Amino acid sequence: MAKMLSRVAPWLPSASRQRDRTAGAAQEAPAEAGIRVLADEDTSALWDVVNRDPVGNVFLAAHLEAAKTAGPTGSGAEILGYFTPEGLTGACWAGVNVVPTGLSAEEGARLGSFLAAANRRTSSIFGPAEAVMGIWSSYQQTASRPFDVRPRQPLMELRGEPAVPASPDVRFSEPEDLDVLLPACVAMFEEEVGYSPMSGGGQHYRQRVRSLIGKGHSLIQRDSNGEVVFKAELGNVSSAAVQLQGVWMNPKYRGRGLAAPALAAVVELSRRFAPVASLYVNDYNHRAILAYERVGFTQVGTFATVLF
Repeated sequence: MAKMLSRVAPWLPSASRQRDRTAGAAQEAPAEAGIRVLADEDTSALWDVVNRDPVGNVFLAAHLEAAKTAGPTGSGAEILGYFTPEGLTGACWAGVNVVPTGLSAEEGARLGSFLAAANRRTSSIFGPAEAVMGIWSSYQQTASRPFDVRPRQPLMELRGEPAVPASPDVRFSEPEDLDVLLPACVAMFEEEVGYSPMSGGGQHYRQRVRSLIGKGHSLIQRDSNGEVVFKAELGNVSSAAVQLQGVWMNPKYRGRGLAAPALAAVVELSRRFAPVASLYVNDYNHRAILAYERVGFTQVGTFATVLF
């Protein structure tokens, strides 16, 4: 239990306090040439970096579209820029989560040393595998022991029409779905991460699910008895791409060929926001990968995740 509670989930108030502490630490960290906190005047240059791979960089693209700036915002998180003589060549979201963009393994290792020197603490590192594993190679020298390291997660996308007919029963979640949707979200989280998101702040996770519903980023399929058959979220949404997350099929409905049509419906509904649907998946989850491929997803890169 102590290990569970030591993790800082992004939806908890303690996340903001942690961001405040790490923001100050960044200013006190030993100066390292080529890395600094980005400011408003760096916004255009950061967009240039992000637009090199709108699908792989959808996390930062979504942030930039919402915040309109590369500089620090009220959330408390910062974006670290990696500079060479040519200018800004890479970046890294540094808050409760660490999310690199446009960094090589070597550059990631250097940024990991910067984060370690700043005594930053994070709940996860995720993004393009080369950069994530580069960050982890140096950051692990001072970091707490990770809960899990997932070095190979296929990044997949679907740009055209789904290859299978979409289920007509998948729809956007409504506020009245919350009470049945929440247990399904918790079950998915426990299967994927290994601990409950309700530990130490269940009301805040409930609010997160409610927020996804309010944004139109939650999708659901219910049976005739009202039970959740399938659910998914649009985790990161930009005008160029949508990243699907939280895909879950009720165990009692697995093995019936329902996943692919449900995913096809999610793809079609996601077109309301962006023309490209993407996701990343653990390389050992062969059943899920086969379902994604059946729908028409193809691998376009590799992500990695370090969970604390």
